[in-house]
Amino acid sequence: MMLWTDLLSNKRYAQAQKSPDIRSSFQRDYDRILFSSPFRRLQNKTQVFPLPGAQMVHNRLTHSLEVASVGRSIACRTVEKLTKKHPELKERQSDIETIVASACLAHDLGNPPFGHSGEDTISSFFRDGKGKELENSVLPEQWSDLIAFEGNANAFRQLTHQFTGRRAGGFSLTSATLATLLKYPYPSFNKGDRKKYNVFYSEIQTFEEVVNECGIPRLDTEHLVYARHPLSFMMEAADDICYLVLDMEDAHKRGIVSTEAIESCFLAFFHPDKDKTFFQHKEKAYHDVSDVNERMAFLRAMLINKLVNCASDIFVKHYDAIMEGCFEKSLISHLPEFEKNALDLCRDESVKHIYRHPSVVKIELTGFNVIGTLLEDFTDAVLNPATPYNKKLLSLVPEQFKVETNEVYPKLQSVIDFISNMTDLYAVQLYKDLRGID
Repeated sequence: MMLWTDLLSNKRYAQAQKSPDIRSSFQRDYDRILFSSPFRRLQNKTQVFPLPGAQMVHNRLTHSLEVASVGRSIACRTVEKLTKKHPELKERQSDIETIVASACLAHDLGNPPFGHSGEDTISSFFRDGKGKELENSVLPEQWSDLIAFEGNANAFRQLTHQFTGRRAGGFSLTSATLATLLKYPYPSFNKGDRKKYNVFYSEIQTFEEVVNECGIPRLDTEHLVYARHPLSFMMEAADDICYLVLDMEDAHKRGIVSTEAIESCFLAFFHPDKDKTFFQHKEKAYHDVSDVNERMAFLRAMLINKLVNCASDIFVKHYDAIMEGCFEKSLISHLPEFEKNALDLCRDESVKHIYRHPSVVKIELTGFNVIGTLLEDFTDAVLNPATPYNKKLLSLVPEQFKVETNEVYPKLQSVIDFISNMTDLYAVQLYKDLRGID
């Protein structure tokens, strides 16, 4: 059984504790993330739909802010419910809420330009493209990072790695916040059949220091597979809820999904008999407001509120399994049958009409061309830096992404660090500049 005294460790990674501040250690974590350059750059990174456009849709920054808000609500309601049996948690409620919100704020920091297609492009460059010839130049464990690039692992690296000229420990966040960020607490070469992972080969030592500091048990004696920090489930639930609801709202604003379709999906979560109060509120809201987008905003708010309550109920119900490290899957995957059926309906609608929409597919194809080309050019430059062209190319790389080493893996990581930190707009402009496109 994990202990909250360990799980809420405020020990900072690779940094001595500072003198007392009016803010708690966890509030300083939140502020460090919020005021950072990598967080600001999320403003120009694609969530789902093209940026910019006539209709204001979510980007990675607005998504992260909303996930942090929902995560804080889940944490608040969960602690309030848990204090009946665990009154000692009440005095740590503010810390728990802030840790979850901080992890939510940081969860997308490792995503490259162009959404998930950016991850696929980096992976395919090494798995199927010109980068494949480098397989024998790195360790098998390092190669597994490259052929299955993962934004979650890159976020952990962004927060903890000492880039050139920067301070040790990266953001030097607390162990509790870093551990909460780890949805998939194992490296790429131990992920087995799992699609995702949270630790690159280069961050294994950091990973072990963080989870051990928080008293998180190792689940596999042969492999580096650990249990999840309990608060990680709340962060994941907040992300799942925002993806589910807000992608559909964006699609409605762009005219991709009809009002009838989104209304049907959102209302499917509310039972005619068990949610009579909601339907009374709905009738009043619809009577007072005729604007379609405002009506959908009302439904969105009510749905998020319901799912927040569901997620906290599930956490409380499975509290012992979560604290023992044996709870499987996400909180949202454990929804009651009625809500689960509604969730499946929304997902089917999203896959059919949103994620396969031509505007989304075009962005993904753009990502493949832009990121693929930049990867090819800068990989050749770091491996063959003496040519006149490559010397000029490397002069464009910021100092923080340059490394002094003869090893291939760190060189390749420096290229990925550089490209994954780009915004969509910067990546496209650099691509045009290098290809002479006006």
